[in-house]
Amino acid sequence: DEQTGNECAFYFEGGIISFVRHLNRKRVTIHRHPFYLSRAIDSTVVETAIQYNDSFTESVLSFANCVNTTDGGSHLTGFRTALTRVLNDFAHKNKLIKEDDPNLTGEDVKEGLTVVISVKLREPQFEGQTKSKLGNPEIKGIVESAVGDGLSLHFDEHPDDLKRIIDKGLLAAR
Repeated sequence: DEQTGNECAFYFEGGIISFVRHLNRKRVTIHRHPFYLSRAIDSTVVETAIQYNDSFTESVLSFANCVNTTDGGSHLTGFRTALTRVLNDFAHKNKLIKEDDPNLTGEDVKEGLTVVISVKLREPQFEGQTKSKLGNPEIKGIVESAVGDGLSLHFDEHPDDLKRIIDKGLLAAR
């Protein structure tokens, strides 16, 4: 604050994983440890931490080049698409959803979701004067690919996490 001379620095030891734990500190989590993903594709870096809790609300914080994109944008769209696709694929593969039953929707899988997503890219295109939304269309596919691959690997190694998350999504669908 230039008027008062006060300065605050926000720092979480452990990065966005600790930030997600902090956001869920007063909630009962569905899986113990947040899932962390960091991928570089071309000149874009995608970093995300995800943890589900037993609430019915979604808590999403998205950033592009360290700017808080409060209205989301193409990176958040790519994340949500990948999450919904991976959960549906695994639910069908593990027969948690029957062939003739409808897929989980984006609304179903975001109940209890806490996520911090950050992208770093060369030339961000923000919408609006306040930079509240990322508009780079190519970022959607990059994030979707990175998150889809990362979630698939994580759920292969942690099938119990996957089952609890899908059960929560099925409950939300009902």
